Amino acid sequence: MLLSEKETKAICDRLLNLTQADDAQVGVVSNDTSHLRFAANAFTTNGRREDTSASVTVWIDKKRGSANASDLDDASLKMAVAQAEQLARLSPVDKEYLPTLGPQKYKPSGGYVDATVNLSPTARARATDEIIRMCEKEGVIGAGFHHADGSAYGSATKHGNFNYHRSSLVSLSVTARTPDGGSSGYFLRNHFDISKLDTARIGREAIKKALTSKNPRKLEPGVYPVILEAQAADDLIRLFFDARSADEGRSPYSAPGGKTRLGEKLFDDRINFYSDPWHPELPDSPVAQDGIPSEKIYFVRNGVLENLQYSRYWAKEKGKQPTRGPVNSILESSAPPASVEEMIHSMPRGLLVSRFWYIRGVDPRTALFTGLTRDGVWYIEHGKIQYPVANFRFNQSVLELLAPGNVELIGRSERVSSSESQGRGASLTPALRVKAFHFTSQSEAV
Repeated sequence: MLLSEKETKAICDRLLNLTQADDAQVGVVSNDTSHLRFAANAFTTNGRREDTSASVTVWIDKKRGSANASDLDDASLKMAVAQAEQLARLSPVDKEYLPTLGPQKYKPSGGYVDATVNLSPTARARATDEIIRMCEKEGVIGAGFHHADGSAYGSATKHGNFNYHRSSLVSLSVTARTPDGGSSGYFLRNHFDISKLDTARIGREAIKKALTSKNPRKLEPGVYPVILEAQAADDLIRLFFDARSADEGRSPYSAPGGKTRLGEKLFDDRINFYSDPWHPELPDSPVAQDGIPSEKIYFVRNGVLENLQYSRYWAKEKGKQPTRGPVNSILESSAPPASVEEMIHSMPRGLLVSRFWYIRGVDPRTALFTGLTRDGVWYIEHGKIQYPVANFRFNQSVLELLAPGNVELIGRSERVSSSESQGRGASLTPALRVKAFHFTSQSEAV
């Protein structure tokens, strides 16, 4: 069971009353997590876990120490505070220390549905069984992970601030493979409201991708026009707007002479990237960095870099205001969206990519990433899918991907979750059709 706001604040107050440090920030989190896993068209594990923990950070003579407690009894809290204070006395001066915040006002943002956390195990088993039956009917081997989570987090400072936020999340990922292991399909979606998670669609999409990617042909690596489904786009597009990195020359937004590229059109003029804690499909925390109240904020508007993210410390160094976000990630087009079907129908030649995997950064100054396609690539010619294609490794700059002149069509933004997060995060991301995408080698992976 999640701790209420009153219970969370009481524990925060106990922690603050235990410390004699010059300054302190404490946090209390409670989680209620459940899951159902299936593989080889059969249930494998089912479980539920509830836990609580506390954290404390103190500053003594501007020296910092932190500790955690996995129990919330008096002895455990006293031990955590004592350990944090001991570490602070042994630590060097924290050169980036700023006094913790005083009282702030927060606008509630939603994102919690009790039915998501307290879902019916019977209903979950029934929905999963339907997917298994679909897999058996189509002659594929299904595996998947249904995960539900509720969390409550509260934080307080010695200077009198307190905030509290609850969130819920349910996700389902399904992988379908042909019995010979030669082709595979994958689909993942999540939502904070379990009534809006379409489990049947997730199963159908994974199965369809597995069946339509049989007997893939090998194509030579190179630069291809590409359609990225929303999953693939979300897997790859990792945009960070850290002001300090830009000022110090470590970012794609850095300019010569210690300047930044604020105000420049770096992206297609239809591209908008922003954070909005009150978006109805993607509500998120009303609390941004260090307890600052979050706000809707644009980082890219109509292709122009409009804002960078300033921490409290870096804002003080540069004479700026700290940034009230991001708390979530929303990428959308200012033009009417195109469906993936429309993108395919109007494409002379190119590739359709289902998702990416094993993505790693190569050069932060150009936002260059490498990774692999996975679970479905198809060759398109004359507006029709012709045949499946074997997987590739890619090296691709996200800035080049979204640059003016490279983006042809943009879909409707939909709630997706990065493959590598296993459904534990979410963003709003559209499918994209681009003129040039760099595949560097073939991959034997399915």
